[in-house]
Amino acid sequence: MGLRQLAISGMLAVAAAAHALVPRQNINPGPVSGSTFIHDPTVVKTPSGTYLAAYTGDNVQLKTSTDRTVWRDAGPVFPNGAPWTTTYTKGSKNLWAPDISYHNGKYYLYYSASSFGSSRSAIFLATSTTGASGSWTNQGLVIESFDNSNWNAIDPNLIVDAQGKWWLSFGSFWSGIKMIAINPSTGKRADSQFISLASRPNNGGAIEAPFIIRNGSYYYLWVSFDRCCQGAASTYRIMVGRSTSVTGPYVDKNGTPMMQGGGTQMMSSHGSVHGPGHNAVFKDNDADVLVYHYYNDAGDARLGINLIRYQNGWPVIY
Repeated sequence: MGLRQLAISGMLAVAAAAHALVPRQNINPGPVSGSTFIHDPTVVKTPSGTYLAAYTGDNVQLKTSTDRTVWRDAGPVFPNGAPWTTTYTKGSKNLWAPDISYHNGKYYLYYSASSFGSSRSAIFLATSTTGASGSWTNQGLVIESFDNSNWNAIDPNLIVDAQGKWWLSFGSFWSGIKMIAINPSTGKRADSQFISLASRPNNGGAIEAPFIIRNGSYYYLWVSFDRCCQGAASTYRIMVGRSTSVTGPYVDKNGTPMMQGGGTQMMSSHGSVHGPGHNAVFKDNDADVLVYHYYNDAGDARLGINLIRYQNGWPVIY
C-alpha cells in the first residue's frame, strides 16, 4: 500500500472511530415481551434480583420480571381502591406516574392523584416490605397543589444524594419542575424549602416527568418535553441536563439552563416509536437502565427499555 493509500486509510479509520463516538439518537427499544402495555413506568431491582415495575393505571398497577425482558401483570397496588385520592381525581380510579424505590428494607411508592389539565393535584406515599399487590400501606399526603398554584404536584421522583439526603422532584407544565427535601425517617416533606429545577417559559410550559439519577460527580435531570397521551400523535420526547448539585442549576450540553428551557434531546418519535417519554432510570449490574413508554402505530402504549453509558460526562442511550 502506498503512502497516499495509507494516509487515506488512516483518515477513514479516524472518521469511523469519530462516528462511533457520536451519540446515536432515536435508537429502537430493546427486546421486551409478555405483558408490554405500560404508561409512565418506573422500575426497581428487588433484593432477590428480580424486577418490579409500577405504572399509571387504576389504583396504580404493577408488573414483574425475572430477566428484565419478559414482563407479567402483578395486579394493583391498592386492590380495594384508594378513596383518599378521589378529591383530586374527580372520582376516577386512575392514579398517575408512580415512582418506586427500595430503601431501609422496604419499598417506597410515591404516586400522583389529579385529573387531566388540572393543577389541583396531590402526591401520596405508600410503603411495603414485599412490593406485592395488596401489601401496600398508604402513608398519606406528601404535597398538594391547588388551582391557583402555578405548579403541579404530579410526577414524583425520589433521589438520595451523595450525602444521603432525600429529595423529591415533581411537576408538570405551568412553572415547571420543582423539588422539596424529604425526611428519610418518614418519607414525607422535611421543611418548607421549595426549589425550582427546570421550566419552559417560551413553550407553553410543556415539561414534565422529572427523574434524577447520579453518576460520578454529576446529577442528571431527565424530563419529557411536549405532549403526552395522544396515541401515535403524541409529541413527547426525552431530554436531559446535568448539575454537580442535586438542587441545580441544571444545564444542557450547550450550557443553556434548564430553567430557561434548556435540555439535550435523547429520544424522540421515529419509525413506529411515537412520543417516547416519561422515563425512569435504575442501576443494574450491567449498566444504568432506561425505561419509558412510547406509542406504537396503533396508538397503544408500550414499554421501552434501553441501556445507558456515559461519554464525556453525558448519557448515551444504546
